[in-house]
Amino acid sequence: MTLMVYNSLTGDKTEFKPLHGNRVNMFVCGPTVYDHSHIGHARTYVVFDTIVRYLKYKGYSVFYIMNITDIDDKMIQKANEEGKEVKEVAERYTELFFQDMGLLGVDQVNYYGKATEHVPEILDQIKVLMDKGIAYPMNESVYFEVNKFEEFGKLSRQKLDMLQAGARVTLAEEKLNPEDFALWKAYKAGEPFWDSPYGKGRPGWHVEDTAISITYFGSQYDIHGGGRDLIFPHHDSEIAIAESVTGVKPFVKYWFHTGFLNVRGEKMSKSLGNFITIKGILERFEPEVLRFFLMYTHYRKPIDFDYELLDEAKAAYTRLSNTMAQLQMLAGNEGKEDPELLSTIAKRKAEFMTAMDDDFNTREAMAALFELGREVNGFIDKDRTAGFSQALETFKELGGILGLSFTSGQRSEVLSNLVEEMIKVREKARKSKDFATSDSIRDQLKKAGIVLEDGAEGTTWKLEQ
Repeated sequence: MTLMVYNSLTGDKTEFKPLHGNRVNMFVCGPTVYDHSHIGHARTYVVFDTIVRYLKYKGYSVFYIMNITDIDDKMIQKANEEGKEVKEVAERYTELFFQDMGLLGVDQVNYYGKATEHVPEILDQIKVLMDKGIAYPMNESVYFEVNKFEEFGKLSRQKLDMLQAGARVTLAEEKLNPEDFALWKAYKAGEPFWDSPYGKGRPGWHVEDTAISITYFGSQYDIHGGGRDLIFPHHDSEIAIAESVTGVKPFVKYWFHTGFLNVRGEKMSKSLGNFITIKGILERFEPEVLRFFLMYTHYRKPIDFDYELLDEAKAAYTRLSNTMAQLQMLAGNEGKEDPELLSTIAKRKAEFMTAMDDDFNTREAMAALFELGREVNGFIDKDRTAGFSQALETFKELGGILGLSFTSGQRSEVLSNLVEEMIKVREKARKSKDFATSDSIRDQLKKAGIVLEDGAEGTTWKLEQ
């Protein structure tokens, strides 16, 4: 099947064809580590983790780099507020970011490139831009002169004369033009600094990404990803820097962007009191439930977050998790695979793959998984001695692509062992005519969502749907 992807640069959906056969180089803009990671971070990084998983499933060899912005105005402000060194703040929140990503199963990144570890490469790029007359020094800072790059704004499709500086583009009277952006920021008392030919200072935001990606991928690579909010000015600026430095166009073949994430219809911000951290969510929900929730919307579509939606996602996730638990209990101890069941599995698996081949449409892929779960449950209810090994392996296979085990909160093996032991105790009570204990065990298990079924061949159990 052909993988079709939407490219933000061209504005259309085309067949995915990497630059070098089956090798894929991918770069995603990482966090600025000055605070706890929020649900917007979770959305973007779960999405790109899933994209990598599917590319690998399709047979591609993927090298995935994410940058870490560990020097920035917000970090300096945070360090001053806490009375700490910027490096200490960066290390603390970087570690917390890694912890959050680990809980969410985001584990496909091959290399995290920190801005502070690539200052020489940043200065090399600035020198090239200076030599070409595209960048200029001003009071020990260095700025990229935007009107020297005729295609500036081609990703956001904005004309240069209509552009307005974004929130993170420093406006300063010393710039030649308000749209120009800082490549190197002059030292201010109390700030971290590096020596440079232009004076003491630190890197600008946009140039750190181009320095890192070009260092490891060269002048051109396959995929650059990030949130939609980064298209302008950040990604437009990256393109301008990279293509000016190397002369190679396009800098990136495919640009992927996740949709906006709002909270109850409003943009998430601390000032509005709706800043939702990953840590806060995971205090109330299992990590896989959050990952499941984030993938139940196509990655380019917006998400309007509400805890009620997470409750709904938890209920839906639990249905699939219960199916997985039953399959794990039944598989390996059953008879011959049912041809009708095998046909159903093949059909739903094909639907899953078709959805993923359509620009990584996880929502439709999960719809196929739900249908498979519903149909498998029908087969289980009809004949619990039928063959279910293939169904179990398919759930594991498709779940693995999504980064979901469907065992979170179930602890299936432990649950199975515990229920089996309780069934033995109940059977012993029945044989000794201690029906009060027998009925009590059955009733307590039912309250826990576990249904016992007595038959000629003994007692079996299943999770309520």
